[in-house]
Amino acid sequence: MDPRPIGIFDSGVGGLTVARATIDLLPYESVIYFGDTARYPYGPRSQAEVRRFAEEIMDLLLAEDVKLVVVACNTASAAALDELRAAYPVPVVDVIEPTARAAVRLTRNRSVGVIGTVGTIGSGRYLQAIEATRENVAVTANACAEFVDFVERGETTGKTILDLASGYLAPLIEAEVDTLILGCTHYPLLTGVLSYLLGPDVFLVSSAEWTAREVFAELTRADLHADFGTEPHHRFLSSGDPEQFRRVGARFLGPEVGTIERRSATAGRRGAAPPVRAGGG
Repeated sequence: MDPRPIGIFDSGVGGLTVARATIDLLPYESVIYFGDTARYPYGPRSQAEVRRFAEEIMDLLLAEDVKLVVVACNTASAAALDELRAAYPVPVVDVIEPTARAAVRLTRNRSVGVIGTVGTIGSGRYLQAIEATRENVAVTANACAEFVDFVERGETTGKTILDLASGYLAPLIEAEVDTLILGCTHYPLLTGVLSYLLGPDVFLVSSAEWTAREVFAELTRADLHADFGTEPHHRFLSSGDPEQFRRVGARFLGPEVGTIERRSATAGRRGAAPPVRAGGG
């Protein structure tokens, strides 16, 4: 048994959906979450730049003595997963592989859709992950460049987001997908809009739930679970404004978002400055 925390990181607050699912599934595990909000969004950046960011955050989390790291960012998973697994001595769980496997199991007509950021869709990693299952599945993917900004603002209803989503989903509706991968951790907050436009017969596959299941499996395989009855201690770190992180993050995670520590993304390499905290909860 291992009482050390699980590390989770994302470019911003979207990965808190993964943290929420992990906390719910593993109630005795502590979580350290890092949101790189000072450099958000990752989607438009080059893969080389995102890879460097991911390595800096891994260094930070390992300096906090985490036992496992979840790359709760589709863009970072697409850009850096193989390199992170090769370079670091802890298990690294991503959001792409478990979600792709789930979609392949769930589809009935063998037509799967994927939506995500420009970086995630452009990388082709979801297509590769689905092809790795060796199942006969057709994939239709589309980048939804503006979705994250709408979610960050809390604008998840109304005519503007409906019209935007309608345009993004048009090629997937034409392809008659019956399963849609939400290839960004922000997108679960758009479930209402997406379900309304796609109809009730289309499965929406969120990376949060399936990634949390993969974390459970990895902890079990490596015998890294915390002891039964352990009192968890969750910490939330942000490279940007802690108060803004707390305010927006509460929509994704809930009441567990309290005090936010401001930390440089390069703190693991260069030493941490005294944290700036935003109180909450």
